[in-house]
Amino acid sequence: MAAKFGKVAVLMGGDSAERKISLISGKAVLDALVAAGVDAYAFDPAEQPVWALAERRPERAFIVLHGGSGEDGTVQAALDLMKIPYTGSGVLASALAMDKRRTSLLWRSSGLPVPHSRLVAAASEGPEVVAELGLPLIIKPVREGSSLGVTKVQRVEEFAAAFAAAHMLPGGRKEEVMAEEFVAGTELTAAVLGRRVLPLVRIEAPECRYDYQNKYFTDVVRYHCPSGLDAAKEAEIGRTVLAAFDVLGCRGWGRADLILRADGSYALLEMNTAPGMTGHSLVPMAARAAGIDFTALVLSILAEARHGQG
Repeated sequence: MAAKFGKVAVLMGGDSAERKISLISGKAVLDALVAAGVDAYAFDPAEQPVWALAERRPERAFIVLHGGSGEDGTVQAALDLMKIPYTGSGVLASALAMDKRRTSLLWRSSGLPVPHSRLVAAASEGPEVVAELGLPLIIKPVREGSSLGVTKVQRVEEFAAAFAAAHMLPGGRKEEVMAEEFVAGTELTAAVLGRRVLPLVRIEAPECRYDYQNKYFTDVVRYHCPSGLDAAKEAEIGRTVLAAFDVLGCRGWGRADLILRADGSYALLEMNTAPGMTGHSLVPMAARAAGIDFTALVLSILAEARHGQG
């Protein structure tokens, strides 16, 4: 089976704020591919231009770049031009999913459940935003992942600092900022593999702090997979997640994050088109619950690699 994939470039690292996590994810994927007999090698777009792939002409590219140009459609466009099949979503779906505000608008227009949100142009808009969305609320960058720059605002006096944290990201990059209605409830994540929604993961974080540090560098977060939800509710959420995946035009694999309220209703938060593949990551966890080990998961994702929007 491994021979059919030919030479595979594992794209990892990159220059986004999520570089460190991407390198960890990428090494896990690369090690699994090599162990399975695939002729795979690491490629870091931060160390050489993505166009250098044209010289080595890999038969496929496995994208494990998180955030930035690796997840917003830029790298996907370059691979399309080089006619190199790649894992995950195409250019348009990647760009849409990376933009949380436009994702929310598209999902809402399609009748899918999302929190109320709005763009924020300046820290001085705090009182106006609080009047519209209430407290507490969430302030976050429009285009970033791994909970970087995300703050829960409890009082209007905290708004300016939260805006600054979302607007100016590590490395000095400025980003658009959005405010989002806070949805109280249980954090869930749903991995999509091909046309299948894997078992949901229920997340318990200390003081609801499922942030960058707790996601990747501590063991204080508790994960439950199976989630403990009744089968009917899990199936209902799975159908909604697959619809959200399709509305954006995603393909191959992805992971949706959502909140389940106490009354059984829920709200979609975002769609990740190049999810983490670290030891703390949720797609491998969900796959294990479905009887799919890490190597089989990686090979399954690679098997779906293609270029273009189709």
